[in-house]
Amino acid sequence: MTVRQIDVYRSAGVLQREHGDGAALEAAMRADAMLDKGDMDGAALWRRILAAVEELQRFEPGTGETLQ
Repeated sequence: MTVRQIDVYRSAGVLQREHGDGAALEAAMRADAMLDKGDMDGAALWRRILAAVEELQRFEPGTGETLQ
């Protein structure tokens, strides 16, 4: 399964709109649910979405980063 990074960020945006500050927790729970089912690809995808949610929720750019 190949999922483009833009689609990962779109999914992260949907989670943020639906779950607000709980978006990261929701993504983590979905990743765990995939693991429980033995779906390693699904779990990996949800971990990517979780990382995207966390990135989108950052308020300040990191050292050497710029906002675009």
